[in-house]
Amino acid sequence: HLVQVRERIRINGQPISKELFSKYFWLVYNRLEETKDPVHASMPAYFRFLTIMAFHVFLQEKVDLAVVEVGIGGAYDCTNIIRAPVVCGVSSLGIDHTSILGDTMEKIAWQKGGIFKPGVPAFTVVQPERPLEVLRDRAQERECLLYLCPELDAFEEGRRVLELGLAGTHQRSNAALALQLARTWLQRRGCRGKVGGQGRGGRTPLWPLGSQRGTRSPPGLGELKEVPSGTELAGRPVPLAPAFRPTDAMIQGLRDTEWLGRTQVLPRGPVTWYLDGAHTTSSVQACVRWFRQAALNQDKPHDGSEVRVLLFNATGDRDMAALLKLLL
Repeated sequence: HLVQVRERIRINGQPISKELFSKYFWLVYNRLEETKDPVHASMPAYFRFLTIMAFHVFLQEKVDLAVVEVGIGGAYDCTNIIRAPVVCGVSSLGIDHTSILGDTMEKIAWQKGGIFKPGVPAFTVVQPERPLEVLRDRAQERECLLYLCPELDAFEEGRRVLELGLAGTHQRSNAALALQLARTWLQRRGCRGKVGGQGRGGRTPLWPLGSQRGTRSPPGLGELKEVPSGTELAGRPVPLAPAFRPTDAMIQGLRDTEWLGRTQVLPRGPVTWYLDGAHTTSSVQACVRWFRQAALNQDKPHDGSEVRVLLFNATGDRDMAALLKLLL
């Protein structure tokens, strides 16, 4: 979180209130304290505790849909206790948390593929060849259908360009992934052309995509066909998901997305701050491209009255010098 811990548990995009956080924190804390094993007494660690608490909040507040982000990795992350999610997504892989996840992209891909579940569709974006093969193998061993998202351009064909609320070209693959995840959720819920949930408390009817007991898919949502195991499409190790026409709500969602502290520009008098959370080689490279685009393309006042500050932050065992070198 950037400012306060409540940012980690949000409902309808807003961090839960101090009152709700306090109420559920003590409820969960006291229940665990009362029931812990007296011999090997220990409470869950920080992130694990907040994960348990988040699940409790979502159940008690009866949310229709929970988007759960993995903490680190996947296979052994505490968020991975969800046995039957509606859909899974793996975004662009990078080298990070090497002491926990391994020091190669293949090892990291193995960990990330640990969130795949039998019969639950999964999507990923364009990845280097070997890590993509690892994801494919993990999907096969877990009896999960893995699809590659088409580029965002495919969703724009013959239509207007999709506007993104988040700056930087790297956000286009994230947007394509978000569209596929949203569409799959809608299909699995048998929604007819509207965006929203039916049913509460996380009960999810699981029937095959595109055949929801007589219900129709929202207009423009193409069907995902099951691809026989081992099939290669046009030399791809992973079949390509079909593009579709985004609904008005999806278009608005992409446009209105905000992520404070991520490619954020804050003008404050003579100083303009550029904030980003990049901390891996690939994300710092993306940050450099964004900063050059956002800052250096604008003419600087000749009197030197404007100061531009790119705020760079790195913690833990990361190689600061290597990351700073990319900013030179």
